[in-house]
Amino acid sequence: MRAIASTGRTRFIGARERLPGAGPEPKRNDIMTRIAIGGRLLVVAQFTLLAWLIWPLTAQAWSLPALALLGCALALGLWSVVHNRPGNFNIRPEPKVSGRLVTSGPYRYMRNPMYSALLLFAAAEVVAYGDPWKILCWLALALVLLAKAMLEEHGLRAQHAGYAEYAKRVRRFIPGVF
Repeated sequence: MRAIASTGRTRFIGARERLPGAGPEPKRNDIMTRIAIGGRLLVVAQFTLLAWLIWPLTAQAWSLPALALLGCALALGLWSVVHNRPGNFNIRPEPKVSGRLVTSGPYRYMRNPMYSALLLFAAAEVVAYGDPWKILCWLALALVLLAKAMLEEHGLRAQHAGYAEYAKRVRRFIPGVF
């Protein structure tokens, strides 16, 4: 129990009562906590799959297709960071409260260019290693990034009034396709 003073009288608040101005309802907090935990689990899965893609650290056969994919991944990743500066994004699928909606550069063509760059990098690793198991790893990574994008976009819709319209115009990972 907590005591609060109001208009010169002290009254006691029971465990089930809420203090005035105590913040969002507990039900909302539970949902946000589940989203945050789910987001963190997706990040762990993402990094685990990336580690599996580059492991073992042996010489890879960097063919022309593998190098082309790697070059595209680096170019798209750098272009994304130029337009969406560090400090505006998270590795967790939780939009920053102070974050701004970026719709320029690669974000003009796809909503998640950083995830697309990561998938291009992973595809380069698949081609370079030539291991069929790495294809399954790439597919699992694609599903994890899709789940992260969907979770993040839920938060972006709530935080930015123009996001729903932006999402109607711009595809998620591949311009004009998906």
